[in-house]
Amino acid sequence: MIHYFGFGSNMNIASLRAKGVVPLSSRRAKLTGWRLKFNVEHFFRHEGGVGNIEYTGCENDQVLGMLHICDSTALPYLDDAEAYGYGYDRIEVNVSVLDDPQKPSQATTYIGMPAFINNQCLPSQRYLNIVVKGATEAGLDATYIRQLMTHPVHQPQYYPKFTLPAGEHPEFNASMLTSQPLYTALHGCVFDMSDAQPRHEFLKGFFGGRDMTLFHLQRMDTSTQDESLDMIRHGRLNEAQQHYLDAYLHEYAREYRFVGHYNYELD
Repeated sequence: MIHYFGFGSNMNIASLRAKGVVPLSSRRAKLTGWRLKFNVEHFFRHEGGVGNIEYTGCENDQVLGMLHICDSTALPYLDDAEAYGYGYDRIEVNVSVLDDPQKPSQATTYIGMPAFINNQCLPSQRYLNIVVKGATEAGLDATYIRQLMTHPVHQPQYYPKFTLPAGEHPEFNASMLTSQPLYTALHGCVFDMSDAQPRHEFLKGFFGGRDMTLFHLQRMDTSTQDESLDMIRHGRLNEAQQHYLDAYLHEYAREYRFVGHYNYELD
């Protein structure tokens, strides 16, 4: 069993499930002597910063969250979700369960690594909405939730509809993509990650050989977790979903090299 303390988007049960983690139980908890930050810089610039905890040693500083009890098989999924060893390190902390504060519990959690810390970062509205929803559904302290709701957010640039590069390019399907471990696909476009900047090294292993469209759709703050390849194949995405993917397509094109088209009809 794993005792895992989720303090950011992973307070949100739907967000956890999108990452492949289904807790056996979840209880409200607090971490004393630490404070919540949003200073872990996301891999993609339009997403701003994501959750982190910073040790202060001050008894007045507290981070509220959820103590999730998970099967041990959840650990690799948590490691992947937190880019363990790249963006975050895994540590052990002592948390107090709010309905049984006299019984502290040791828990695993994740803390941002120095190379990804940027104190100028702000959370995206998408990310903050997920955090607030998780805190609200958990019934955390109302003052704490209000502080989250009023936190300043990152203002990304405007992204127009993504336009395919000119010229002839090959078509790919799932098996062809799998055979190219440094290729990744998003909403009908295939990109080569070979020359990606060093901070994207983790994503080469995580995105490589895969179509990431559902991955991104299921991380929207409006996701119902029932998004499907059939929706993508038949163009049944709503305006918000399309805009979200367009932003990522622009960022993929900025970080990687466009090499072809992904044809869902060939799968």
